[in-house]
Amino acid sequence: MQLLRISAVSYLNTLPFVYGIKHSGLLREAQLSLDVPSVCADKLIRGEADAGLVPVAAIPHINNARIISDFCIGADGAVQTVLLVSRRPLTQIQKIHLDLDSRTSVALAKVLAREYWNIRPDWHELNTDIESDSIEAAVLIGDKTFNLPACYNYICDLGAEWKAFTGLPFVFACWVVNREISYEQEKELNDAFAFGLSHKEQAIDAQIDLPITKTRLLDYLNNSISFNLDDAKRYALKLFLEKLKGID
Repeated sequence: MQLLRISAVSYLNTLPFVYGIKHSGLLREAQLSLDVPSVCADKLIRGEADAGLVPVAAIPHINNARIISDFCIGADGAVQTVLLVSRRPLTQIQKIHLDLDSRTSVALAKVLAREYWNIRPDWHELNTDIESDSIEAAVLIGDKTFNLPACYNYICDLGAEWKAFTGLPFVFACWVVNREISYEQEKELNDAFAFGLSHKEQAIDAQIDLPITKTRLLDYLNNSISFNLDDAKRYALKLFLEKLKGID
């Protein structure tokens, strides 16, 4: 059986998935790398990985992409770790800097700006310190959102904004393959994810130097991240991909 190359996101919201992969026996026949979301996508696009936790906005760019698993990184409302932070009210923002670690969060911000917030800001890559006076507003994702600089008086949760806009949950990343894998491999992956999700506390305990307390992280994993890829999320995912048309 061909070695399965897996790319998983390195953020705290994927701890249960990574724990499950590492403690399921799957790595006897698989290879795991931990990457930021955009790199997960790039590895599948370039054929450097066979399965990955991919930002959903990248799925159309992956040859032979197929969503697998009953699980995802999603939210049904506020997600806490995908934010628009700003020094001024939303309607006054003229320039937004983008954290390019995730194509999905960037695309979501652009969809919301166009269709819900009714603003037309200039978009720029975030390539300087977030505390720089030159940053008026920024889209930030992942672990860096847990300890924000005090200079940002306005914080907008993109998961909550999508929910207010559509009434739907949101899917940030899915497990995707770019080639045929065996039924056994697919089941082993799904079982590993299920195992990890049933052992969240153990997954947290296995980590060193957490940026937040264990109590806060467990609350985040239990109440902010919605891991099941159910019918409502699949519908929301289809709607979001449709709305991406025309987004730069």
